[in-house]
Amino acid sequence: MSRISDHPVDALFTDRWSPRSFTGEPVPDAVLQSAFEAARWAPSASNAQPWRFLVARNGDAAWDSFLALLMPKNQIWAARASALILILSALKLERGGAVVDNGSHSFDAGAAWTNFAHQALLLGWHTHGIGGFDRAAARTRLGIPYDYEIEAFVALGRKGELADLDPQFHAAEAPNSRRPLSETVFAGSLGTPAFAQERNAA
Repeated sequence: MSRISDHPVDALFTDRWSPRSFTGEPVPDAVLQSAFEAARWAPSASNAQPWRFLVARNGDAAWDSFLALLMPKNQIWAARASALILILSALKLERGGAVVDNGSHSFDAGAAWTNFAHQALLLGWHTHGIGGFDRAAARTRLGIPYDYEIEAFVALGRKGELADLDPQFHAAEAPNSRRPLSETVFAGSLGTPAFAQERNAA
């Protein structure tokens, strides 16, 4: 499936998608460092930079424990990823000399993850965000303090062939589409078209 945007955007945004088929080849330090550097420059409230990343590469000492945290169905395809990254976000920030709640910790971590994903794609690597995992077990087994939110896992790897993927995932192994702007962007209140053309059509 070829993705075509309704309005002009750089191909980077339509080329990024989330495959499940990976080659399993080792990911170089330079690739991870570049992707995390892009994440580092994401915007955040009070420049608190609440994101934290825990990384395990396929074959290293932490790999099996990371993989085991995923739901069984996700373990099937993620086992061939080159790295698994767990994204955390700090619940507090320092403001005016006081430590306060950071209401945008997840929002900001999401911005960092987006930067990571796009920079990885520019280097020829794909990512797949994973929400299906055991958060309680992750906190216990990885020793994650309660002042950090556990956000998501990300699988990173070179895109593999369909033949390398378990057949149960074949039907979904293609870039998907997106809702039109008329269903997501509104003027002032939900249901009010934001753009003149949509208002006239309504």
